[in-house]
Amino acid sequence: MDRDWILQVRETRRSFAIATWVPLRASQDDEQGQARVTEVGYISEFFGCGSVAFPPHHREDAEKLSWSDLGIGHSASPYAYKDGYYSPIDQYQYNDKEPIGVELVFVHDQPVIGRTNWILNPDLVVALRLIKEGHTWVRPEEDFVVVAREVLDSDGRYRLIEIKREFLIDYLAARGLALRLSYYRQRVENVATVEGTNYEGLVNHQSERDHGRFELLMRSLNDVYGGSWASFRVWRTDIDEEEDAPVLGPERDDNTESEQSEGVRVGPKGIRVESEFWKDEWIDHRAQSVRVRGDTDQSLPYFIVETDGTRVASSTLDSEDVGRWLWFRPSVVTDLIGRRGFALKWYTAETGAIVSTSGYVTHFGINSADLLTIYAYDIARLAAWEQHVWAAHNVPPDGKVSGELLAAQVKTQPASTHAVEELFFVSMRMLERGFESRFGASLFNHEVNDESAMQQVSRFHSRDQASLLRLAKEIVRVLSDRLNVRELRKLSSHAEKDKLGSNKLLQDVLARKVGEERARQVFGPIVGAYDLRVGDAHPTSSKIGDALKLAGIDESRSYLRQGEQLIRNVGHSVWWIGKLLFEENENP
Repeated sequence: MDRDWILQVRETRRSFAIATWVPLRASQDDEQGQARVTEVGYISEFFGCGSVAFPPHHREDAEKLSWSDLGIGHSASPYAYKDGYYSPIDQYQYNDKEPIGVELVFVHDQPVIGRTNWILNPDLVVALRLIKEGHTWVRPEEDFVVVAREVLDSDGRYRLIEIKREFLIDYLAARGLALRLSYYRQRVENVATVEGTNYEGLVNHQSERDHGRFELLMRSLNDVYGGSWASFRVWRTDIDEEEDAPVLGPERDDNTESEQSEGVRVGPKGIRVESEFWKDEWIDHRAQSVRVRGDTDQSLPYFIVETDGTRVASSTLDSEDVGRWLWFRPSVVTDLIGRRGFALKWYTAETGAIVSTSGYVTHFGINSADLLTIYAYDIARLAAWEQHVWAAHNVPPDGKVSGELLAAQVKTQPASTHAVEELFFVSMRMLERGFESRFGASLFNHEVNDESAMQQVSRFHSRDQASLLRLAKEIVRVLSDRLNVRELRKLSSHAEKDKLGSNKLLQDVLARKVGEERARQVFGPIVGAYDLRVGDAHPTSSKIGDALKLAGIDESRSYLRQGEQLIRNVGHSVWWIGKLLFEENENP
């Protein structure tokens, strides 16, 4: 290893007070290679850390505490005194019955099963509204961001629990605490000799460095692992091993004997080069707790409110009486529903909502310019991180406020229209029920969750031709790809039914009732969508244009509207299939 490594040059400069992640407890021992600790070639690195949070009135006492008081030799545990006083696990005591600090990590020794668990303080977990997933704690309200994490070795022993400083200081501010860290770094390498190596010229020394204490030790392996030894053994001689229940009497000179021995153990040859660094530091809060205490967030974005690009602060829009709307590119929908925990729902043909992990439902309307218009207060009340996502898609007003949104929010007369996305799934379910009732068989091989599938079968996913083709692929996946080919072949009278695909089989079943030409007309959009799905795999195919026409898509319209048309037309075809197959006395 190089000289800087053993001298810990880079590591001692670092401060957790400005780091992204802060260790709350650590015991990380890493050994390299196969050499044993007494052999030349052995290399190891250790990092240990302990922490306790203290209120301001105990900070002076805490300044006296260091590695021996806060490090991994210390572990939080409850204690019941005989006089009835009880010290709970989260209390750090300076002296008996004198709690001065708060433990953030508990050590739960389980000797019966041979385990030791590290537990993140439940108060911190609940206050920040975290949930544990695997070895991480995430905050669902903030896009499931990882807030804290634990690291275990291959044997299940805990090595580290750390937390993001941003969330730690929010919690500390709410409780009026500061966190004191005490940590220790050690590096060791056993070498045959220092002459001719990177360690040549180094000598034993101690120094104050980077607000910590550094020490370098250069010792022979013989001095470390060799040397003289002595042993002393004492035993009793007054035990009758034949007695059924022997009892030892008082110990005397005449019933004890002893022996002692000593010698010299020659240690291995070589040099142990070892460096150690101890440091204590404070993690202070900024007197602001947005998440736990609900303080006003000072990092809120600005939004465009005028056609000339004028922006106003989100805080000025955080009122139901502001009376403004904001305009957004439709790409914000796919940005948000692509995140875990978000969902898109529809109210009318042109209005819907984004359901957020924060619990808010943000209503939107689609206007004539294909932009989303949203009442400003509905955006300003969202969490700061979510507002920043919306702000990235914010544009100047264009195309007026969505008429259907105004009808609902201002006139309190919601439109009686329905979103094509919902109609598609309603038509599919009607066809499924009719098929089951008429033929006594399942139309589809497997179920899909309509609400989940509707997140992908959405006009918002159509942003260009490539994404329009992918939308067609999603439609085919929930419709054509699920058709029960086995049952359809039983119902088909086609001469080559064993060679037909799912769409052709269902079309043949329909043709038996309404004729080939009518069935072909009804299935046009479905076949067009299927051909577009093939175009997604072969985007240069010359058949894409024909498929768009077959699906009834007007290429002069925006891609958002083309996606809407695709869903509408396929859903309309599905509705007609059910109507023609299962309604009696139908006049085509």
